[in-house]
Amino acid sequence: MIERTTKQLGKRLNRGWRVAGTGFSFAMFGLGGLMLRLIVFPLLDLAVRDRRRRVLLARQVIRLAFRSFVEMMRALGVIRYEISGLERLRRRGLLILANHPTLIDTVLLMAFVQHADCIVKNALWRNPFTRGPIRAAGYISNEQGPDLIDDCIDSIRGGGNLIIFPEGTRTPIDGNMTFKRGAANVAVRGECPITPVYIRCTPLTLSKGEKWWDVPDTIPLFSVQIGQDIHIDHAIGADAPACADNPTLAARQLTTYLQQHFMKES
Repeated sequence: MIERTTKQLGKRLNRGWRVAGTGFSFAMFGLGGLMLRLIVFPLLDLAVRDRRRRVLLARQVIRLAFRSFVEMMRALGVIRYEISGLERLRRRGLLILANHPTLIDTVLLMAFVQHADCIVKNALWRNPFTRGPIRAAGYISNEQGPDLIDDCIDSIRGGGNLIIFPEGTRTPIDGNMTFKRGAANVAVRGECPITPVYIRCTPLTLSKGEKWWDVPDTIPLFSVQIGQDIHIDHAIGADAPACADNPTLAARQLTTYLQQHFMKES
């Protein structure tokens, strides 16, 4: 009886610590973003006049900041993580597609991808904590309309590693994914192979509709697997001849393939 009570108390204390650690982590994330905007990037603007070099340095700063944030969460006992196939992300000019089960997937992935570029929601361009870093790093706004696909292709051809979450939002709690066609359009029109990243979180936390303080009973483990490249012709298969002169059809077929593929692998 005493042993059971002691274990229950230990679980409650552990969970309480992780709630506090999660809250502290998010507070530090906001504070860090504000410091980057008010101090680091203004100094970078003054010190580096060449825009391209300034963007590359800004992205490196953000990667190191995100890596520090992830390691802080791990040290606090808020998360654990394991990554396989990381060497495949050390190339340049990648189109990286990932599933999106949790709130921190973007931070976790960008912490380990060098020369990372991404598509950012317009709301984050107006957020006082994220506006400065986003503008300094030259990330792509999702409000760029018909130029969005061209900007994505230009980023990849320029050596950037473009990260896209094809769902456009976090995966619903039931795990059913619905991919949008934007990522497939980039792959088809830019003739880019796809580097898939499968993110699993066990037990699930920070999922869609879940409050940050609803931490699970045990420390969640983030498993990040970088898969082998997916080539468009292989993905479309027998439909490739019909899609050869019809990029819209090719993007539709590729989207269907990717959605089924990620549902199976994730």
